[in-house]
Amino acid sequence: MSEDKQFSFGPATGVGSLPGGDAREAARTATGSFEDFPFLPELPARGPGADMIGRTAGMLVELYARVEPSGWRLGDRPGRDTKRARSWLGEDLDALEEFTQEYEGPLKVQAVGPWTLAAALELRNGEAALSDPGASRDLAASLAEGLRLHLAEVRRRIPGARLVLQLDEPSLTAVLRGQVKSASGYRTHRAVDRQVVEATLRDVAGVHGDGPVVVHSCAPDVPFALLRRAGAAAVSFDFSLLTERDDDAIGEAVEGGTRLFAGVVPGTDGRLSDPAGSVMGVRTLWRRLGLQPGLLAEAVTVTPSCGLAGASPEYARRALAHCVLAARSLADNPE
Repeated sequence: MSEDKQFSFGPATGVGSLPGGDAREAARTATGSFEDFPFLPELPARGPGADMIGRTAGMLVELYARVEPSGWRLGDRPGRDTKRARSWLGEDLDALEEFTQEYEGPLKVQAVGPWTLAAALELRNGEAALSDPGASRDLAASLAEGLRLHLAEVRRRIPGARLVLQLDEPSLTAVLRGQVKSASGYRTHRAVDRQVVEATLRDVAGVHGDGPVVVHSCAPDVPFALLRRAGAAAVSFDFSLLTERDDDAIGEAVEGGTRLFAGVVPGTDGRLSDPAGSVMGVRTLWRRLGLQPGLLAEAVTVTPSCGLAGASPEYARRALAHCVLAARSLADNPE
């Protein structure tokens, strides 16, 4: 993905989810807050099918899922849950199209990545698809085709946009460590080989061709090096969960041209610090790594720490505006 290095990301954007259930209001917020890097909002408060797993399950090709008391389960044919998920996605795209007329620039869309999806979707026996290597492969192939169609649809609606595909992988570390619980809850599924995880991510990311792929996780211990090898142009993470153990991997990522989507603004209601204070930790990290301060604005996009579905609408709007101000502070005063 050589072209990713020259791709112009915006200085700040959202993670994906917003509170409430009004698609037009969400699109207005996402495009109005980030004039140079808007995103397609997700509104899980609407119910099953608008949640991250259900929304992505609705994108699958020749695989279908329905809601059971235990969660989303794969089935033979599309039911009302699949239809609802597709309908809401269409509504969200209609709203985004309305607010991005004549827009030219980066635009981010999000979907759940193959490993978090395999950890969350159940087979007929109630176990996660992750428990069956063949089912995991089929799921990843179906997801890749669904994402290819989804990206083509967004390009058709917003032809001036340069699309950024974000794969949400909050369960990735648990998959790598064998920490995903079985249906009974008494045992865990075997860890998946790192090379298999990497190859699958590379295949799914490959549907975006030369376009940049961001992998997002707001869980601890994000595997930066593995994601870079899998072709991620950027890694999105909760900055507060970093430890000095991550320093080497982050330093190598930045020097290799990987962009950091630093989640520095809290995702739930609370008092916001001044914008310079929000990015103080990023500046400190930069100094610790011995990186050039001038690289900061080129290498970092400021985001909330995770999705904003659990925030109040008023706080969500303030948090997004705060990301823009914090990014400006980083660019104006890198040291």
